[in-house]
Amino acid sequence: MIVDDNQHMRSLVRAILEAIGVRHFVEARDGEHAIEKLRNNEVHLILIDWNMEPMDGLELTRYLRQSPNSPDPFVPIIMLTGHTERLKVEVARDSGIDEFIAKPVMAKSLLARINSIVTHRRPFIKTGQYFGPDRRRKSMPFDGPEKRADED
Repeated sequence: MIVDDNQHMRSLVRAILEAIGVRHFVEARDGEHAIEKLRNNEVHLILIDWNMEPMDGLELTRYLRQSPNSPDPFVPIIMLTGHTERLKVEVARDSGIDEFIAKPVMAKSLLARINSIVTHRRPFIKTGQYFGPDRRRKSMPFDGPEKRADED
């Protein structure tokens, strides 16, 4: 599924996906439209823009991950956006996206992110306020006092 309020961007992303062999698409113009489409279509991946009205990409991601009415809380989500500042990337990650791609979207980077999700999908984590892919990007040994017994 391609979710973007800009028709030109949806067409560009669709052309990239067609070039790598994807044949079936669902498109939506914003988050609310995407939820409606998700209820009636089987979707294996969502490519989502950040800035949309009335429901933006972060709100849609949070809804999909956390709402009891979510059609699929585990659907892979790649955010496509011009927001590349570190704080914005962290906010997107903390909303529950799987991968992040800065615009302008390049075919090579999109294919790499899709491949990452297909071959190395991070496990999902549930905490009091977060549900989504494990936000840690690399394993770091923990040697603190609350180290789990099975982490030796």
